Amino acid sequence: MNTNRTISLFAGIGLFLLSTLATTPVSAAEDDQYKHAEHLYDTYCAQCHGANRDGNGLNSVYISVQPRDHSDPKGMGDIPNDEIIEVIKKGGLAANKSVLMPAWGEIFSDDEVNQLAAYLRHICKCGSN
Repeated sequence: MNTNRTISLFAGIGLFLLSTLATTPVSAAEDDQYKHAEHLYDTYCAQCHGANRDGNGLNSVYISVQPRDHSDPKGMGDIPNDEIIEVIKKGGLAANKSVLMPAWGEIFSDDEVNQLAAYLRHICKCGSN
């Protein structure tokens, strides 16, 4: 194998690995207990809250009240669990936030809501409150 092909091969592998790391969302799925909640988040929440859970989802540019940054330990740590659960169940209006955040209480089971709340605590690394 000549030098140019070797360099091209390693450059290609490096670019592939970098692109994989750059597009991988915050992942808690290594822990089985968060897999279902992560799937729910990716399906229903990431459009606004972002693949990186930072409030910069695809839809966030069209929303006047910016989605919460779920990766922010300080911001999330200040919110009691009861409020997180209420907002998931009743939507943005429950916390005087965006009317565009849907109420998921009729869609998700209580167990799924609790799993999502625990998942949010996990991704912000802010423990329970």
